[in-house]
Amino acid sequence: MKPSLAKGTRDFTSLEVSRRKYIINILQKNFELFGFQPLETPSFENLSTLTGKYGEEGDRLIFKILNSSINEAKEEKKTQMLNDFQKALDKPFSAESLTDKALRYDLTVPFARFVAMNHGKLTFPYKRYQIQPVWRADRPQKGRFREFYQCDADVVGSESLWQEVDLVQLYLKSFAKLKVSVTIHINNRKILSGLAEYAGITDKLIDFTVALDKLDKIGKDGVVKELLERNISQESIDKLDFLFNQSNDALENLLQLKEKFAGNEIGLKGVEELEFVITQSLNLGVNIQNLVFDITLARGLDYYTGAIFEVKADEAQMGSIGGGGRYDNLTEVFGVKNIPGIGISFGLDRIYLVMEELNLFPEEAASNVEYLFANFGGEETSEALKLIIQLREKGISAELYPESAKINKQFTYAEKKGIKNLVFLGEEEVKNNTVTFKNLEAGEQKTVSLEEFLNL
Repeated sequence: MKPSLAKGTRDFTSLEVSRRKYIINILQKNFELFGFQPLETPSFENLSTLTGKYGEEGDRLIFKILNSSINEAKEEKKTQMLNDFQKALDKPFSAESLTDKALRYDLTVPFARFVAMNHGKLTFPYKRYQIQPVWRADRPQKGRFREFYQCDADVVGSESLWQEVDLVQLYLKSFAKLKVSVTIHINNRKILSGLAEYAGITDKLIDFTVALDKLDKIGKDGVVKELLERNISQESIDKLDFLFNQSNDALENLLQLKEKFAGNEIGLKGVEELEFVITQSLNLGVNIQNLVFDITLARGLDYYTGAIFEVKADEAQMGSIGGGGRYDNLTEVFGVKNIPGIGISFGLDRIYLVMEELNLFPEEAASNVEYLFANFGGEETSEALKLIIQLREKGISAELYPESAKINKQFTYAEKKGIKNLVFLGEEEVKNNTVTFKNLEAGEQKTVSLEEFLNL
């Protein structure tokens, strides 16, 4: 049988792992710089924890886990259960005998579950960051995988809009350190609710936001077509036509909304909140070009209640490489009220692809061995290992070629692995307490004293 990967998954080479760690280390350092503490949750959750939190489309992308009880059942019972399973394939999974657990879809809902279970022990506002894989039964394509990492930072227990302002700073500082030029698109879920009220489609809010969220993928005509398919009238769509003709001036667009939202309480509240976040961010030195009010930004997750963010790379076509928002009611579904929250996520896999495309990874992002010691056999090999141990004690990577092979073979090995220096510790060097090494990048060869070598 020819080996293959499961669709939507990947292997990572040593270079890819090192580069991913480079991104993660920068994000982790910035998370902690902003006061966030680490948390990890299980790879799978109870199915009931996840369903109903991501909207209709999100629920369909949850990876359900077949109950292990099917494998443990007696033969006749197993046959019946498998028959039930086959019947369930064409309808939503609801039979607990088939599946009651699922791989986590994101890190936010498991975090909300954790807060609900532990709120009596936590100090609020509680700030956590989490860097772990998630799974979605999506159609794989460039930048979209079925298994991928999310890097999240969330604050719960505070309604202060200064949290939004601080998260804008976290985004910009992190991407500046990665040298990725980005634009943060921002909107407010209350504005979307206000637009639905303005157009007389309050009962169609979810249909409206799900369609609007696809604007950058299917264009205005595609959104209008989908709105009509979702039984939203042409009259209502006409009232919303101004959405597709926004100016580049965020404050001017907000002023236009204020006029349309006269007497629209929730819409005006959204405008007020967004004005605060944008104004204070600009006061802190954020370039208006880096923070864009995007009135069509919807983000298709049902749990957002206030600000919503989406980050896009300026110099690469990759869709969003980060996103998030405020979710003041999320813990209520777990029986715990009055714990407002807001969080953002960095898309590790897409950030990697952007940095690779733009050649932004520095040399230190690769974990290459510093020294390879040629193997001459006999006493020299033992002396080489003693020196290797001393290098490792100093935190310098070094290894011995395992066999006493022809020197050309050892050269080839070093070059293919990207090892920087090939060390020769032969009979003459051992006798004179010297070390000869060749820098394979520069092609220069030197002989120095043992003490000098250890202090390079």
